[in-house]
Amino acid sequence: MNGNELKLMSVDELWTLHEEVSSVLATRLTEQKTMLEKRLRQLQLKFKGVKVRRQRARRPYPQVFPKYRNPAQPAETWSGRGKQPRWVVALLRSGKQLDDFRIRSSSARARQSRDGRKAAHAERRA
Repeated sequence: MNGNELKLMSVDELWTLHEEVSSVLATRLTEQKTMLEKRLRQLQLKFKGVKVRRQRARRPYPQVFPKYRNPAQPAETWSGRGKQPRWVVALLRSGKQLDDFRIRSSSARARQSRDGRKAAHAERRA
C-alpha cells in the first residue's frame, strides 16, 4: 500500500485500518515478549550455579571543599583540582594572583583580625 492509496481512503476506512494494525502489532509484541521471557528463564537456569563476578563499589572519597571564590560571582567556586575554570584563567591573565581568590577559613580570619588588633594596640602604646 502506497501513500496515494491512503490519501484516497475515507476516514472510516483509515480508522478500520488503524484498528487492524494496532491489533496485529499488539499480538506480535505479546508473542515477542513471551519468547524473550522464555529465553531469559532458559538462561537463568543455565547460569544458575555460575557465580557472576560483580564490580567492586568505588571507595568513598572525602568531600572536596572549595578553596577559591570568584570575587565578581561569589557563587562560583573552585576546589583547586582539575582544570581551572574560565573565571580563574581570565583573572590570572589580568595580572591577579591565585591567592587573591583564596577562601580563608574562619580560624584564619580570626587570626588575621587578632593580629590586626595586636598591631593597633601596639601603635596606641607607642
